[in-house]
Amino acid sequence: MAIGNISCGIAIPQSFADPAIDIGVIRRFLPRAEALGYEGLWVQEQIIGDSPILEPVTLLTYAAALTTTPHLGTSVLLTVIRNPVQLAKNLASLDQLSRGRLIVGVGIGGPRVPEAVFGVSTERRAARFVEGLQVMKALWTEPRATMSGEFWRFENVAMEPKPAQKPHPPLWFGARDAIGLRRAARLGDGWMGAGSASSADFAMQADLLRRFLEEAKRDPQEFPISKRVYIALDDDRARAERRLRDWFGLRYKNADMASRVSIWGNRAECIDKLGQVVRAGARHLLLNPVFDEIEHLELLASEVIPKL
Repeated sequence: MAIGNISCGIAIPQSFADPAIDIGVIRRFLPRAEALGYEGLWVQEQIIGDSPILEPVTLLTYAAALTTTPHLGTSVLLTVIRNPVQLAKNLASLDQLSRGRLIVGVGIGGPRVPEAVFGVSTERRAARFVEGLQVMKALWTEPRATMSGEFWRFENVAMEPKPAQKPHPPLWFGARDAIGLRRAARLGDGWMGAGSASSADFAMQADLLRRFLEEAKRDPQEFPISKRVYIALDDDRARAERRLRDWFGLRYKNADMASRVSIWGNRAECIDKLGQVVRAGARHLLLNPVFDEIEHLELLASEVIPKL
């Protein structure tokens, strides 16, 4: 769904309060989101934890089978805890199955990423992140890839099929600090502002990113800038905030984060606050309702997005 030069994607229901995953909600949600014209269907990553959440690549593969036109995006994969050879295969297969609809959001993660659980060192995280992306690109683009790096070394390795998109699916970087934003401007195909960042933080980060793009001699108009927005539409503001806080408490163990980073309230208030995000530089909004997802899917499409 696009209004002018602003496109809007929607988060797939992925996290559930009850350990019994409601597949029926997902199955109804996906074709309806496509029918309403949302730009893309998006997932996020959390592999371990006591909050039930589906694995992102698996869920997008399910979405690929039930839809034909929306992009399928990850926001974002923590590639530092994944084997890049296996991940390259997973993503190339998904891009083929979706006929070239994949957008690969990637991130380095923060200090709380439990690398040791995945058998990965906590040292040299940034270098491992960059080199892992180089491994994936080589396997995606070269008939026989050779890598002689600090972390991965191999010769004449073939991987088929390649992704449907050429040279490979776009890589949108998740980043917050200056170092990460500079890396995104240098190496990425787009940038995704975190849902856990406030609108004010996003505005400052977007300004920094544009400066780094200019330094890298890249056109900011050709570089997608996205923001995940946790949102709740409800004329009863107190109820909306309470439900957001309940969800954030379960999902992130931090109810206060909801009040700091989310947008909630009636239609007019949500439109105004989303407009602030757009004016800060977002050209893509990843809308993420966290309860009553199908109701939000309809209301956002009919009463909010057309008025941005």
